[in-house]
Amino acid sequence: MIPLMVDLAKKTVIVFGGGRVGLRKTAFFCGDAFVRVISRSFLREFSEMGVECTRRDIASMDDQELVSLLDGAFLVVAATSDEEQNNRIGRACREAGVLFNNARGDPGDIIIPSVIRGENFVFSISTGGSSPAISRFIREFFERSCPNLDAMIGLQVRVRSSLRSTEPDIKRRNGLIRDILYDKEIWRALENGEEEAWRIAEAKYL
Repeated sequence: MIPLMVDLAKKTVIVFGGGRVGLRKTAFFCGDAFVRVISRSFLREFSEMGVECTRRDIASMDDQELVSLLDGAFLVVAATSDEEQNNRIGRACREAGVLFNNARGDPGDIIIPSVIRGENFVFSISTGGSSPAISRFIREFFERSCPNLDAMIGLQVRVRSSLRSTEPDIKRRNGLIRDILYDKEIWRALENGEEEAWRIAEAKYL
């Protein structure tokens, strides 16, 4: 498997399962894609998420009916409590040529990673399902180690814009940007806001 960033705007994600696992998977995609959840029953939290909930019992369907539910889907997540039904959904996805993630059962062709998200960045972490605890450990370590990353990215945008008009040498521009990025005083200043960090960067480097 290789990592990709995918724009899900105007794409449909279908989640099978209205329980806790289905809720977690739905929350991952909600807001970035149109999400349809299919289940016999739903936790009440689904009604607060702005997703489409379709009440169906796939165990009572034949395979052709199941495939018909996948119409228009870009990605399908099987998150029911029944491993056999999850695998059946996966077979239907392969038949329909739809990307598939299986929360429990035979591996699909998509892994949903642990995510660190800010206003200006997104990182994904995965151990391929081998150790979710490690993914969580890495995420928590990063969050503790780089709490002001969003602010640094904002500062870098500002610095690059300034340097384009004042420093014609690309190699020197890149060197100054790197120096600012590794400056511990600037990182400390970011705890008090971007403006203070900008004043230090301007005085020392610009």
